[in-house]
Amino acid sequence: MKENKYDDKRFFEQYSGMHRSQKGLAGAGEWHALKAMLPSFSGKKVLDLGCGFGWHCRYAMEQGAIAVTGVDISAKMLARAKELNAMPGITYIQQPIEDIDFPENSFDIVLSSLTFHYIASFEDICKKVAHCLAANGHFIFSVEHPIFTAAGKQDWCYDADGNILHWPVDQYFHEGKRQTQFLGEQVTKYHHTLTTYLNGLLHQGFTITQIVEPTPDPAMLREFEGMKNEFRRPMMLLVSACRK
Repeated sequence: MKENKYDDKRFFEQYSGMHRSQKGLAGAGEWHALKAMLPSFSGKKVLDLGCGFGWHCRYAMEQGAIAVTGVDISAKMLARAKELNAMPGITYIQQPIEDIDFPENSFDIVLSSLTFHYIASFEDICKKVAHCLAANGHFIFSVEHPIFTAAGKQDWCYDADGNILHWPVDQYFHEGKRQTQFLGEQVTKYHHTLTTYLNGLLHQGFTITQIVEPTPDPAMLREFEGMKNEFRRPMMLLVSACRK
């Protein structure tokens, strides 16, 4: 069974208090980079995989999409999405993204934000996206960077005084399940190499159009002192591709 940590009451409360949860896209450290990669939404049908609170769904509609479908496994996430980001044209579906089965040519754009490191097989997701995405459609996603997920611990190494020494990278080529601490809870994630992400797209006929390892938004650097450490290792990987 797919893990649904976000419907755990305590975990959801912790997540809801995060800066990005409170501020939406403006509170997401990678949004300035992801936004620049997005195609025109005007007149397009959009699918958001792992839509969470629905911020990207709302953005797509505001930018002229004719219909947006948001899919998420979490009932609590979707309930909040319907509170914060309900608009005519947006449909929210509770379902594991691994189980999507939309007809061919259903969508012009498929988005996913920080979701694929929760699934075991990126290749399977690529197949499903390729099936439901129209010709010349766009597939844009963000994930936790393979350097960030490799060791599993997802924390810095510190000296005896608690000062940051470096970021650990270990077991990089051993893909699969990792147990990590996130928001004070043990969470299951999956490590995939950069090769797996890029070849997963190429093997399904996608043309990769852009790859970005985002650095912090200058505004966030001014607001949060600790953000300067994000220059020491990549935390996220952003990829855009087109189905020719």
